[in-house]
Amino acid sequence: MIGAEIFRMAERLWPINRSLTGEGVRQTLACISEVVPNLAVRSVPSGTQVFDWMVPKEWEVDEAYIVCPDGRRICDFSENNLHLMGYSNPVDRIIGFEELRSHLYSRPDLPDAVPYVTSYYADDWGFCIADQQLKTLKPGDYRAVIRSRKFDGSLNYGELYLPGRSSQEILISTYICHPSMANNELSGPCVATYVARWLELQKVRRFSYRFVFVPETIGSLAFLSRNLETLRGNVIAGFNLTCIGDERSYSYQQTRKANTLSDAVASHVLKNIASEYISYDWSFRGSDERQYCAPGIDLPVVALMRTRHNCYPEYHTSLDKLG
Repeated sequence: MIGAEIFRMAERLWPINRSLTGEGVRQTLACISEVVPNLAVRSVPSGTQVFDWMVPKEWEVDEAYIVCPDGRRICDFSENNLHLMGYSNPVDRIIGFEELRSHLYSRPDLPDAVPYVTSYYADDWGFCIADQQLKTLKPGDYRAVIRSRKFDGSLNYGELYLPGRSSQEILISTYICHPSMANNELSGPCVATYVARWLELQKVRRFSYRFVFVPETIGSLAFLSRNLETLRGNVIAGFNLTCIGDERSYSYQQTRKANTLSDAVASHVLKNIASEYISYDWSFRGSDERQYCAPGIDLPVVALMRTRHNCYPEYHTSLDKLG
């Protein structure tokens, strides 16, 4: 069953520490390449200007944890990669609880959840902890250890182009930059991979198809900066796949102009499979449709979702599990 294959892929990708850059992204693309061998892995060096953004330094982590005054180790990155704030600077120091507290992140509204927090573009460090555990910590001296590195490396993304009888193309984009979360991260790339494999096996394709697997925001900007004129000339419809793995409502995010072929296709299909679907206008944008539909870009790309990001309680926490 295709669903079982997709789930097995998600299980393989689950433990990988993905971020904007780094080995986790490359491991993820290598896994996708096993299903679609013609996937091209692109590399954009750190410091490259992509529109008015810049590709950041590459980030790697060996280990991270906190040692409590009684010797217990908590917030261990090896046990759950969400425990470490993304792009944390290295640190190894004894620190009092009050100072440590300013580097700890929790969700009081979800006391048993470890939140997902990042600091991509600011020099900082931190740990994420379940609020119920945070409340058990006592005053004293703690040891905070983060063995990480930032260095000039590269940002990677995957691209698969499937030519059809027409040069008019359909763009399908999804992101590969979040660590161990299921709906918000793995649902998009896993489903996109198997849609790509199905299309690759077709003997005849009316349209051409381009699949991209990018780190969110900076990855789509890097892809656009390299391919904008080609995309403007060829793309007639596009779909950003995100948060498509839960059991709640179907929804889609309109393009900025809300009158493209993609808008018409999304609303028509969803109307026929889930009549109570939700349509969000441009003011609710929040994923890579922001970049694809930005003024001056204006590609016809909608976001296809089940429950929209930031609209379900497990979003960006350890509660966003595989099963």
